[in-house]
Amino acid sequence: MADILTLVFRTFVSQTEVRKKLTVSPAPCSSLLVGDPSPPPCSSLLVGDPSPPPCSTLLVGDPGLGRSVLLLAAVTAASEMGVRVVFFSQTQIQSLPASLQKVSTLSPDSLKRIQFSYPRTVEELLHQVASLHESCNTSPTPPSLVIVDGLEGFLRGCGGGGHSASHPGRPSSAAHLAALLSDSAVFLTQLLKQRCSSSAPCRVIASFAPEADAVQAGAEASATDPVLDVLDRYFQVRCTLDRDRTYEAAAAGLQEVWHVYLSGTGLTETAALSEDCEDRAAVAQEWQLVISPDGSMEFKLV
Repeated sequence: MADILTLVFRTFVSQTEVRKKLTVSPAPCSSLLVGDPSPPPCSSLLVGDPSPPPCSTLLVGDPGLGRSVLLLAAVTAASEMGVRVVFFSQTQIQSLPASLQKVSTLSPDSLKRIQFSYPRTVEELLHQVASLHESCNTSPTPPSLVIVDGLEGFLRGCGGGGHSASHPGRPSSAAHLAALLSDSAVFLTQLLKQRCSSSAPCRVIASFAPEADAVQAGAEASATDPVLDVLDRYFQVRCTLDRDRTYEAAAAGLQEVWHVYLSGTGLTETAALSEDCEDRAAVAQEWQLVISPDGSMEFKLV
């Protein structure tokens, strides 16, 4: 998934910035291992430790901004890469981000490649994710990107508790859901390789907003949020959104400034030069996101 995120960043990069490239190391398509009872249909979950799916990313931070980035990823994947996307969310999408006006290949046909689904509970989400394989019987091309917007909303009522991350039902439900997403990604990757290898692997991206007092940059948030700690075991890459509230950011006026950090085992630190030695390709693990008053977003390399 980080490859699609990087495509998003490069698509909406500041025109004054030098563009960089980030690569993702593929994970083997193996069965997922997780300690969880009675797996749903179309899953091959076994007892043990989890293995991350190919190209999986967890977006951590502000839920509103997270949704905008997820929508940019969905539309960019559908329009620039021409792949099918499944987008799960508890609330309906009312509008697309203003920055999508910059996507030159955006068209009604590309938007048709995105399937929006609105499960209300974690049980409904589990059922719909477990049923992803059924659409392969009616569609010639399986989805290459599965997006889940707002995991915290689905997990909020697990076990009958409130939003407290310490509730024992939430980590186990998070593991169950993440494992099913991982298992489905492996299954769909195998189908993609059989039918259209150019669209493989199937990527997974999900967003999660920790408790307000646990939102911190880097790996510190997982130490205070057991659900985030569980999710980090299943996702290769974490993309952390952290708002810049420094004096320099305030001096930007009406613009919002955010830091975007990429971390995790799915990142490969490589650098290369093109044949003409003019375009340097390097790993970018930190970006700056500037949001204008009109809602348009622009990424800058840090």
